[in-house]
Amino acid sequence: MEFEEWEPYYQEILEYFGIIREDDERAARILASLIAKDDCSLLSSLCRGRIVTVCGNAPTLPDETDHMEGSIFAADAAAGVLYESGIRPDAVFTDLDGAAESFLEMNREGTIMVIHAHGDNIPLLQYWVPLFPGPVVGTTQSQPVLPLHNFGGFSDGDRAAFAADALGAERIVFVGFELDDMNVGPMKRGKLMWARRLLRLIGYEC
Repeated sequence: MEFEEWEPYYQEILEYFGIIREDDERAARILASLIAKDDCSLLSSLCRGRIVTVCGNAPTLPDETDHMEGSIFAADAAAGVLYESGIRPDAVFTDLDGAAESFLEMNREGTIMVIHAHGDNIPLLQYWVPLFPGPVVGTTQSQPVLPLHNFGGFSDGDRAAFAADALGAERIVFVGFELDDMNVGPMKRGKLMWARRLLRLIGYEC
C-alpha cells in the first residue's frame, strides 16, 4: 500500500487515538538514524509467492501452532511464546513494548526484527535498536523516511499482514488472533477494532 493510499486511514487513526503526527515523524527520524542497513530484501524473500502465517499473542496461540504454514511472522510478544515452544519465527514485528532478551537471541540466529517507530516508543528505540546483531527492517506509520518502510497497518499483527501482502505473499494464515475479545481496556479494544477494519482492506477477515 502506497503512503498516499494509507494516509487517509492514518489520519483517522491519529484522530481516534489522539496521536500527535509530529511525534510519530520524530520517532521515524530517530529510528532511521539508528538503523545501519535495510534488510527488506530478506523480508521480501520470505513473502514473495509464499504462504505467510501471522501469529498474534492471544492466549490460544500455543494451541494453534499446528495450523502454521510457510514463513512465520510473530507480532511482538507472540515471538517469545513461539520461541519457548521451540519455534523461532522468521520475522518479528514489534514496537518493542514486548521486547525481551530472547529477541536478541532470535535475531542473532537469523530472525528479522521489523522494528516500528511511533511517538510513544522513542526511549525503547534508543535502548534496543543498537543491541540487535542481526537483520533489521525499520517501519513507520507516518510518511516513511529512508531507510524506513510504511507497508500499512497499525498494531503489530496487522502490520505484519500488510507487509506480507505488500511483499507478494500468496496467502496469509492467521493464528493467535482474537479480535472479538471484550475483556480488554478501551485502548486495546480500539486497536482490535482497527485491526479488523484494516485487514479487510487487504482481503482478510479475522
